[in-house]
Amino acid sequence: MDDRLPDRTDIDTAAGRIAGRIRRTPVLELDAGALGLGHAVTLKLELLQHTGSFKPRGAFNRVLSAEVPAAGLVAASGGNHGLAVAHVARALGLPAEVFVPTASSPVKVARLRSYGVRVVVGGNYYADAYLASAERARETGALVVHAYEGTPTVAGQGTLGRELEQQRRDVDTVLVAVGGGGLIGGIASWYAGRTRVVSVEPERIPTLAAALDSGGPVDVDVSGVAADSLGARRLGTSAYRAVVAAGVVPVLVPDEAILDARQRLWDDVRVAAETGGATALAALTTGAYRPAPGERVAVVVCGGNTDPRDLVPEA
Repeated sequence: MDDRLPDRTDIDTAAGRIAGRIRRTPVLELDAGALGLGHAVTLKLELLQHTGSFKPRGAFNRVLSAEVPAAGLVAASGGNHGLAVAHVARALGLPAEVFVPTASSPVKVARLRSYGVRVVVGGNYYADAYLASAERARETGALVVHAYEGTPTVAGQGTLGRELEQQRRDVDTVLVAVGGGGLIGGIASWYAGRTRVVSVEPERIPTLAAALDSGGPVDVDVSGVAADSLGARRLGTSAYRAVVAAGVVPVLVPDEAILDARQRLWDDVRVAAETGGATALAALTTGAYRPAPGERVAVVVCGGNTDPRDLVPEA
């Protein structure tokens, strides 16, 4: 697997390769007072991407930059990456198998089955699903589409940073939720120290924070409200190298704050984010990250595969 740290040229190339296959997702400008914040904020609404998350960017770039064998594609996922791989497979007319853990959201698993790919549910965590998918790839020769490792995947996710800079060139800081790290690795590689990038993780899944404390990726326990989308047990090596090179600022937020941020997104702007998609905002609502006066902050709302009925109070 190509695991070079992608640069801006790789991300530009990825943007050209996947052009016409992904949506240019909108940004929403909110004045001070919105979401209970005392400052303005820009939301990058990536939950409006195909399949409801940023994942098709990396999946398309990975598949379109490789030779795909007759066996097609195989992937492991907590849900969102699997949906992206299923979408790519359907768009390109390829067979695919997706392995997901039992912790995956029923909403995501149901959507995954609707794409017509083979879905295998087993194991408690993403790491379990990954081991099963790797064994299946050895059996069939299928192309492995990793959820967050490899230069093509990380460069594909980096197109989100490229797009955001085109939309808002005056942003000082970008807040990004972290699971395995493909998204923050790509965004950090795009901005490459020119703009501050802040990683936001649940306290109960501190993969990036633990890696920085240990001098490299290490296993962490996985639990909490965002485990289905941010539940990688270990940060990707590509992500680690990217965040160290870019000087990413890490913060942690509690589960209660993630749920609160998700509710605020719905109550104030009618954005139905999943818990992982609301995690980056929780850094602002809790004060885990405090912008300086006049600092222009963008928050990536990275996923929306959720059941919105629990956001609406019962009549």
